[in-house]
Amino acid sequence: QLRQHLEPRTKSILHAINEEILERGIKELKRRGKKGLVVIIDNLDRVDPRPMSTGRSQSEYLFIDRGSQLRGLRCHVVYTLPLDLMFSNEYGTLKNRLGGGVAPKVLPMVPVKQRDDGDFPQGMALLQQLVLARAFPHVDAQERINLLPEVFDQPATLDRLCRISGGHVRNLLGLLYGCLQQEDPPLSRSCLENVIKGYRDDLALAVEEQEWELLFQVEEHQVVKGEREFQSLLRSMFVFEYRDELGRWFGSNPALKETAKFQSWKVESK
Repeated sequence: QLRQHLEPRTKSILHAINEEILERGIKELKRRGKKGLVVIIDNLDRVDPRPMSTGRSQSEYLFIDRGSQLRGLRCHVVYTLPLDLMFSNEYGTLKNRLGGGVAPKVLPMVPVKQRDDGDFPQGMALLQQLVLARAFPHVDAQERINLLPEVFDQPATLDRLCRISGGHVRNLLGLLYGCLQQEDPPLSRSCLENVIKGYRDDLALAVEEQEWELLFQVEEHQVVKGEREFQSLLRSMFVFEYRDELGRWFGSNPALKETAKFQSWKVESK
């Protein structure tokens, strides 16, 4: 009902926002020596993907059908998009209407592993600094490493935290917060393993039987197809996307790789 009420007024609403808010705000910012205004509209990647009564998903309606209106704000705007749209048959329309011909930028995971399952030290170092910077925000990078014993009982505990996160920053911080709820720093390896166990069990409980089969396919071929079944793996964070010099590749969530189901498949597939 709200949408039906506002849709006929979209043009006038955009005009009012531009004239009364954005243009005045940008003028004031420039008077203060700034270059302009950038607006970041976050969490739109969480828009419900289920189809509406029209048959379109909420994200398709918002970013494709209404993409030109979203571009109507007279300032730099950064939108977070649902990953599903990257696999949409209307990806080209999305690029033209919302991006003005510019493709959306995908932010992949911070790589902790390479395609061949070898370690990726640069990614690990970045995640370590991300964690330590929260404990010591005003200390330089090298000194933070020296202060690591104040946060973790041993360097291997921090390494374990970074690896199990799969390079997903929100996951990493969630696991860290789970540890802090159980004990004060320095955080012990046993505390971390207890938190990981709970996270792993909850994640595995959400995986349906047919999704396990898709997971095994992703693990074997490191690709995700356009079908909605594969898209659900990304949306549910069962699979993560990475980038390297060869392009994009996909890997299973490290926590799922530690489940008995996954380990059994690994043995049988040899």
